Amino acid sequence: MTEEYAGPRKPCDLVHGGDECAAVDEGYWGDDEEEIAFVKRWNCDPKTLGAYGEDLACELLKRNDYIILERNWSCAAGEADIIALDDGCLVFVEVKTRAGGDKGFPQEAVTPTKRARYERIAYSFLSTYDGVDARVRFDVIAIQAMPNSRGFVKHIVNAFGAGA
Repeated sequence: MTEEYAGPRKPCDLVHGGDECAAVDEGYWGDDEEEIAFVKRWNCDPKTLGAYGEDLACELLKRNDYIILERNWSCAAGEADIIALDDGCLVFVEVKTRAGGDKGFPQEAVTPTKRARYERIAYSFLSTYDGVDARVRFDVIAIQAMPNSRGFVKHIVNAFGAGA
């Protein structure tokens, strides 16, 4: 359940709940000009909103010491929003951004079909780099932009895949 808004905060550090699967990075934003500008554009078209969400997700990952390797990497299987490196682990990140709260939580849009597609994308990415032996993880960053100039970000680490 989402906590009540208690004033402006930056997305908080990872809160580990016992194991890597339960690690979640979440929080409100609203005390930074760039983030406020993002929220004020919440009523734009879905493609633009998605691009804003991906920008915010990249900033969140960078703040938590991830190295962004690729954005919108495409192959025959589809497109990965973000491919990053986290402490030697190759992370494929699906970003879901929604405006308002009438369509459910953004992370609910990551269906079994979307998960299977991401696994094929990861296989294709690794296949392009022959001999790469890397740990792979699939994360979801859910962004809920609200009409009152606030929003909520949730980073679900190891959200799906063989290690989840």
